[in-house]
Amino acid sequence: MSTEPGLDRHDWETQYATLEIELRDDPGGALPDLADLVERMLRERGLPVDEQENVDELLSEYRSARELSDAAERGEASHGDVAEAINSLRAVYDSVMALYDSP
Repeated sequence: MSTEPGLDRHDWETQYATLEIELRDDPGGALPDLADLVERMLRERGLPVDEQENVDELLSEYRSARELSDAAERGEASHGDVAEAINSLRAVYDSVMALYDSP
């Protein structure tokens, strides 16, 4: 976790804004980058991304979206899967940003 929380938030917002443009142009191509950003945010907030026994709803939503993102990267996901993953990752992003503002 960074010692400068405002810098993390600014970095995340900047990357997210760039990804939003890429998602409109090439959803399947930008999806893995969005998944990577959200994963980095979760890790920087200290959330146990890799712990499979954790049943937290936020992490569950992230993991499902990550699986779809990985499938899209392999060319094994439908357009609907890509859209579902993007929507889920957007929701996780919003949740992490809200958590970031809380003590």
